[in-house]
Amino acid sequence: MNFANKLLKWYRHNARQLPWRDTGDPYKIWLSEIILQQTRIAQGTDYYLRFINRWPTVEALARATEDEVLRMWQGLGYYSRARNLLAAAREVAKLGQFPADVAELRKLPGVGPYTAAAIASFAFNLPHAVVDGNVFRVLARHFNISTPINTSQGQRLFTTLANQLLPPHHAAAYNQAIMDFGAMVCTPAAPKCDICPMAMTCQVLAAHNVEQRPVKQPLAQKQTRHISYLLIICHNHTAIRRRPAGDIWQGLWEPPMYENEPVPGFDGQLIPLRQNVRHVLTHRIIIADFHLLVTDRRPDLPGEYIWVPLDRIDDYGHSRLVELLLQSARLALP
Repeated sequence: MNFANKLLKWYRHNARQLPWRDTGDPYKIWLSEIILQQTRIAQGTDYYLRFINRWPTVEALARATEDEVLRMWQGLGYYSRARNLLAAAREVAKLGQFPADVAELRKLPGVGPYTAAAIASFAFNLPHAVVDGNVFRVLARHFNISTPINTSQGQRLFTTLANQLLPPHHAAAYNQAIMDFGAMVCTPAAPKCDICPMAMTCQVLAAHNVEQRPVKQPLAQKQTRHISYLLIICHNHTAIRRRPAGDIWQGLWEPPMYENEPVPGFDGQLIPLRQNVRHVLTHRIIIADFHLLVTDRRPDLPGEYIWVPLDRIDDYGHSRLVELLLQSARLALP
């Protein structure tokens, strides 16, 4: 029995029950794939169900505002995914349907090679292999491949191999199978080699170096940024602005933020909340200090700031770091 057939046999008895598995609707499949980028399934499932309940079709999502989508996305991070989600929904609504072609799917905002292959195979059963972290790991171990997976050479090698192994008439089932297998058996840490149905042909197991695959090329050190947030409360209102394009958290709302400079001395009671809050993003590390200013007079702020009722702050999409600031402030307020 070859590699693909073994995986399919295992999958028939071990497939995970996930809400987007029982549909051929490309909208639901696309939505799940976008949400699950950089997100664990346990967390992503709740968001997926909330999105489907709020916007059951791509046309419904296309009519949403960016603020509505960002609020629904809040807590998932990587907010460019939410903006691309809305932009892609509007493009699909104009087209009248999802493209049933990988090249056309790739033209949608936020849809890369993996997501395009996933939609093509899961919604239309087209013979395109998905290549995600699970697939990299399973193939690197089974075939003992030392090429780093985060290089252009590695991307080409693994994509070619994945497509060679793909049974063209069972693309959807095979793609689901290899991802489930990587998540459940060939796991990043402590893989279950003792119960693995592929153990007899696993080259890395025979070589006794399972933990050394897959190989990743060392990444550049993350940049560290130091910021201070000042939550101003004046007569139960607070000042926020929408973050501009070209930096992290684009389009989200935040209170006054100061980077590499002290918090200005405004009239009122300044209350330190937390210091050195560490927040890790993909390419940088944020070290934040939280401050609360309670005042009877609104300080002079740039025109981009608006004043909103404090109890309406959750109507404005904001980052996880701002949410931590708000939680700290609520504990400090009487």
